[in-house]
Amino acid sequence: MSLRRSILLGLIGLAGTAPAAHAQSTAEWQAQQVAAEAKADRIMVEANQQKGLLSQYMTMRQAYAGDDSPAFRMIFGQYIGWYLSFLGDYPLAVQSFSIAEPARPGDNASPLDGGYAARPALDEIPALASNYQIVMLNEAHNVAMTRSLTVALLSRLYAQGFRYFAAETLSQKDAQLQTRGYPIDDSGFYTQEPVYAEMVRTALKLGYKVIAYEATSTITRPDQREAEQARHIYEQVFKEDPHARLVINAGYEHIVKAGVYLGGESMAEHLHRLTDAPILAIDQTAMYPRPSSQNNHPYYTAVMKQLHPDAPIVFVDAKDKPWSLRSAYDANVFFPPEKLERGRPTWLTLWGLRQPHWVSGDGCRGHYACLVEARYSNEGPDAIPADRMLLQQTPMTVSISGVEAYSSTQGVPSGVLYLRPGSYQISFIVGGEKVLHKDTITVPPQP
Repeated sequence: MSLRRSILLGLIGLAGTAPAAHAQSTAEWQAQQVAAEAKADRIMVEANQQKGLLSQYMTMRQAYAGDDSPAFRMIFGQYIGWYLSFLGDYPLAVQSFSIAEPARPGDNASPLDGGYAARPALDEIPALASNYQIVMLNEAHNVAMTRSLTVALLSRLYAQGFRYFAAETLSQKDAQLQTRGYPIDDSGFYTQEPVYAEMVRTALKLGYKVIAYEATSTITRPDQREAEQARHIYEQVFKEDPHARLVINAGYEHIVKAGVYLGGESMAEHLHRLTDAPILAIDQTAMYPRPSSQNNHPYYTAVMKQLHPDAPIVFVDAKDKPWSLRSAYDANVFFPPEKLERGRPTWLTLWGLRQPHWVSGDGCRGHYACLVEARYSNEGPDAIPADRMLLQQTPMTVSISGVEAYSSTQGVPSGVLYLRPGSYQISFIVGGEKVLHKDTITVPPQP
């Protein structure tokens, strides 16, 4: 079973109910999903034969446009979303695949109703972590906003004594990651997305020992991946350092501390059994803004309407006990509504670590679609960029969920990259990694 297949097992469980508009049985819908998944895998084999992310994505986009069946759009929409995030088109990545977050039986009462106060997540999560050996933060894989806070938290958690950082789908084959100091294409799967790469890069620069814990054996049952991930973490961290303090980034429900997951137990439950270490589980996938506001949890809507936060928040009571939507987690992060500048979300500042830097599309030499990449000058040309954006002169011929990538229909397209202070090499790329132009820029320290 491929890594992509094992990732989809959990996601289909979250989003795979049959469309109400279609009079079909659950069995029929599941059969359609299986067929759609097989087709998606065939398309990805073809796409991966193309050189460069941009060419791969164009192959995928053409295939997406050719099949509007609900099952295929649901399955392949996830693939499209991952690659759009790799290209830096974050709004369209979110539109391509979205999981609604309705109210459910058993949800705890709203934090607005019971003596809870909103606190900045960047301050409160490290305070909560002071009594824990393991901190787990989850993410929605095509919604890079849900990993943005983790990047900013790493320095705060390092100050608390955390020295290990583990990230989902990092490859154990990249034995040079720790010494090299930055991720490359072969470092993993989600590391191809610049914010994820920045998360790993930040951990390395701070001095964390970075752990690749992905399952490597053939998966024969749904929760086998969970058990193997936990075992890899135990063997690389706690077997030799039983008092280690560890930060883990994982997807969705891999971090739930209780309940049945994929017919068995989550990675967090397996890890707790192996270590008996206290775990702080922070959910970042329930309370972020969905493309359609009707798919937001009612509590999210109420909190945003009443508090209007401009940064991620969590809720705690008078005894500093955090609020969570469901008992499987210890706390929920509420992300503010997304704001765009030239089509790019302002959360790409990573909550104060980076700043916008305007870039003209002149380097595209009139060729579009054009991928603009910014790499740290002290890293090699194989490094995953600090940021990417896709420039186009005309709207996309294929839109996803009615939303198009940012483009300008007059003159030369331009946009903003989000970068830390420092020196960068900017590359303008078309087609199969053809570099049309390079610039070197310096981003000054923030005033």
